[in-house]
Amino acid sequence: MIRSWTTVASAPQADYGVFRVRVERRRSPRTGAEHGFVVLDCADWVNVVAVTPARELVMIEQFRHGTETVELEIPGGVVDPKDASPVAAGLRELREETGYEGEGARVLGRIAPNPAIMGNRCSTVLVERCVLRHPLQFDHSEDLVTRLVPVAEVPGLIATGRIQHALVVVALCLFDLAQRVSPGPSASGRS
Repeated sequence: MIRSWTTVASAPQADYGVFRVRVERRRSPRTGAEHGFVVLDCADWVNVVAVTPARELVMIEQFRHGTETVELEIPGGVVDPKDASPVAAGLRELREETGYEGEGARVLGRIAPNPAIMGNRCSTVLVERCVLRHPLQFDHSEDLVTRLVPVAEVPGLIATGRIQHALVVVALCLFDLAQRVSPGPSASGRS
């Protein structure tokens, strides 16, 4: 049986705004030896699978500085302290980044982005019957283009690497699983 490691000490190292770095000194329950581990403290995140009545996903293209590539993604971002829930954060991000809003918003799943070094969670929110209703409200560092992508094309876009952001792929897999387990209006095309 795997047991939790005991924290001996915790020391903050740096604050970079989008994440903070700390070093955890922990004791192995198996050997009793102490080891240091770097942990990134990040806010929780949200990704939004937004489906139009025509069975299109509301997606965005944006330049990503880590990979230095333009990525095809779904709307998403940080769950702000003022957000009442991941659903509220998802609806806010969808509206700000794309101008779309919809109905029936609900959480499809919640994952740990990288439990080896991060303690945050990323929620996937499904919003159905999405329509364009608002002007865009980009953050100061955002430069996005909205794209409507037929749901049927998504597996091919993942298979060819056109969609390669790991958290987006997971969100789209959660969407696919939800459609298989409990097909609703999004799966059948009903409005």
